[in-house]
Amino acid sequence: MAAVALAAGASALAAPAATAAPVSPLQPLSVMDELDALSADSVGPEHGEALPAPSEQLAGLNRLAGVPHDLDPLTSQLAPVTGLLGS
Repeated sequence: MAAVALAAGASALAAPAATAAPVSPLQPLSVMDELDALSADSVGPEHGEALPAPSEQLAGLNRLAGVPHDLDPLTSQLAPVTGLLGS
């Protein structure tokens, strides 16, 4: 999250300069590719491989969102037992 915030801040500083550059209509722009490029440029080369790219971090968050659905079979089997144990 810190890397995403850092990249977002860097992109806010680079926005005025980016408006001066001509944009080719043939090349589609990808927000995640630009965010990855900005974060790679803002981190030193000695730390670049240690930090995951923002796109990898967001992919990890998407996988994490599916965990409750993956646990549904287990929690449904434990539901009768938890009623007996009380709180």
